[in-house]
Amino acid sequence: MNPILSIILSRLAMGMVTLLVVTLVIFSAVELLPGDIATETLGQSATPETLAAFRAKLNLDEPVYVRYGTWLWQALQGDFGVSLSNRRPIAELIATRAGNTFFLAAYAAAIAVPIAVLLGMLAALYRNSIFDRMISGSTLVAISFPEFFIAYILILAFSVWLGWFPSLASVDAATAFSERLYRTFLPALTLTLIVMAHMMRMTRAAIINLLALPYIEMAGLKGMKRWRVIAVHALPNALAPIINVVALNLAYLIVGVVLAEVVFVYPGLGQLLVDSVANRDVTVVQAACLIFAATYILLNMAADILSIIANPQLLHPR
Repeated sequence: MNPILSIILSRLAMGMVTLLVVTLVIFSAVELLPGDIATETLGQSATPETLAAFRAKLNLDEPVYVRYGTWLWQALQGDFGVSLSNRRPIAELIATRAGNTFFLAAYAAAIAVPIAVLLGMLAALYRNSIFDRMISGSTLVAISFPEFFIAYILILAFSVWLGWFPSLASVDAATAFSERLYRTFLPALTLTLIVMAHMMRMTRAAIINLLALPYIEMAGLKGMKRWRVIAVHALPNALAPIINVVALNLAYLIVGVVLAEVVFVYPGLGQLLVDSVANRDVTVVQAACLIFAATYILLNMAADILSIIANPQLLHPR
């Protein structure tokens, strides 16, 4: 069998097992929540007959393992049930919200990845210079603060003082693409500042580790310009760790948008998750957590596979 295909199949199998374990954790965590779902939803004044009918409708009167199997089978078919708070299908609620979340994560990644790789290359090119220290220090400062703090600082600077961007990222299905980019710039910038430091420093470290190798020194001795040595010879061989850290940060972008969405009142999956927790809408919480977990596992598998493919020593071990 082709080694790449074998690696992909093995990683997919591991990912499926991991996702199955995560579904068990999600379902068990919801089951262990204190209180009764029927009583919390219908209120203390609900009659026993109403409570019994509600439990029968949601299959709450069945054994736990039966409910887990039913929920998992329906989730595999894209049916996450009905929201307890507004009685709407959860798939309908999540479809638009998940699209908004993925759009915001892709927007932040489109800004963060090229800038981080470029700054990492420049930091390695001008190693130990003032530029290197300034870039490394500023990115470390950005990553040291929590997302909500950076978000409020950006709102204060760009919305209150300068008035360039709106403080609330309110979008809907009718919002034009250019208008959507404008309204979501501040939350995307917040996520960019958070994840850019990891990618930039990994790019810098990976390239610096290669600069002392003989073939890099030979390229320099041949008279090749230093930036060309880094871009043409060092960067391709440093792709494995860079791809790994980029993919892991993309996974963080998907699951780390919750705070940014709450601060900017962005109608994404993270905001829906927070609202559902406040309303004790456990069915929506289960579905949102499952989507976040599946996306994180998928991106981690992609990082693993791409880092192996980009590294011949891992692809063809002796």
